[in-house]
Amino acid sequence: MAVDRSFSELLQGIIHNVQDIVRSEVRLAKTEIREEAIKAKASLLLLGAGAVTGLFAILFLLLMIVSALALIVPNWGAALIVAVALAFAAGVMLAGGVKSFQKLHPTPERTIESIKENIQWAKQQTK
Repeated sequence: MAVDRSFSELLQGIIHNVQDIVRSEVRLAKTEIREEAIKAKASLLLLGAGAVTGLFAILFLLLMIVSALALIVPNWGAALIVAVALAFAAGVMLAGGVKSFQKLHPTPERTIESIKENIQWAKQQTK
């Protein structure tokens, strides 16, 4: 025996379901954003390390110039080698950080897809 529900009960049920769907979508969006923030943190650390290493390269280049100008003391060759090695390391780290940033997805794609599915489901329920 089927129980007939009143219009207000049906409307309350629909509203309750929509509220549950919205809450679920918000939780999913928060999770996706948190995951991307963790990836961004790693990229920022790599970029920061590359920037610091680049700064050291500049400092060693300046040390080389000072040494070369001080009547070309033999220490300038060693300073140049260190500066070139640090500049290479900075370039590798900065390139890695940029490449890592390019892999980030700032839009919550799973949430958007889920919302589209929910809209389709809601349309089918109202037919």
